[in-house]
Amino acid sequence: MRADRLVAALLFLQTRQRVTAAELAAELDVSERTARRDLEALASAGVPVYSQAGQGGGWSLVGGARTDLTGLTAPEIRALFLLTGPDTAAASTDPRTRTALRKLVRALPAPLREGAEAAARAGISDGTDWTGADTEKTQLAALQRAVIEERELRIGYARPGRAPSERTVHPLGIATKSGTRYLVADTDHGLRTFRVDRVTSATETGAPAVRPEGFDLPTAWRTLAARMEDRMVAATVRGRAAPGTEPLLEGLLGARIRYGHPAPDGWTPVEIDGPAPEVIAAQLAGLGARVELLDAPEARTALARIGAELTALYGEQGQAPEPAPDTPEAPPRAPAPAATPPG
Repeated sequence: MRADRLVAALLFLQTRQRVTAAELAAELDVSERTARRDLEALASAGVPVYSQAGQGGGWSLVGGARTDLTGLTAPEIRALFLLTGPDTAAASTDPRTRTALRKLVRALPAPLREGAEAAARAGISDGTDWTGADTEKTQLAALQRAVIEERELRIGYARPGRAPSERTVHPLGIATKSGTRYLVADTDHGLRTFRVDRVTSATETGAPAVRPEGFDLPTAWRTLAARMEDRMVAATVRGRAAPGTEPLLEGLLGARIRYGHPAPDGWTPVEIDGPAPEVIAAQLAGLGARVELLDAPEARTALARIGAELTALYGEQGQAPEPAPDTPEAPPRAPAPAATPPG
């Protein structure tokens, strides 16, 4: 830990013209006495560090001396190269990333280089979309450039089930949540997020992007993400699931489903959260008779409509559709509770 701390102290000195022992102690999360000993150790080791007493004094590097040390510890280096892999699926990785990693390997001290190369060989990351619809990369570079260069954009955006539309935005950052990238931007309606894979075009308007005063990307993202999460669980429906349906439900809904204790007939009570009852119904429609909703009239009506449409499209005239394979026979349906009139 002492060697790591000395490197961190040296790198901190490089970023400041002069630092006090108290400032270094706060940066390294150590006592002021320990920070002073570290500074003295650097000077004793031949690093051109000198101290100046009195008001306005502190510790400085003579002539702005610098070091090529990265400041990374061995575990940090291994974690970095394990994350990126040897070429990180070379066909899909930005060449600049691979070049930067090669430069980093060459800059590492010999004892650390071997561990970095071993970590790089231990994993690989492939960004290729199995569906072949990997459209995100088409616009990602343009969005990132606009964020960095603070350029206003006119973007095309396609929401599911809606016609594409255009809007003018002020790009502020790119956030990644569970593998999905989002553009965080200011608009005429305030801060908004846009899924990068739904951006169909991105054209600079020639005007600079306006950054809200005091804007902080992590803080803004937490606020925006909380709003999205609230919308994702705005409605709850209750029902029951046939034995063996749990893996299918969890694949569809993730953490938005909760289970009760299985009944004697093997069916399990479930509670499902979603943006709206109709959306939940659409997500469950493919499970057929494996799931029965009990207390959501809007969702039951939506499922009945979906079933009628599918029967009209695919069912033979006068012939009932075949039951789904491997579906347990449902016991007599529980009566649906009466809808509560709005208060």
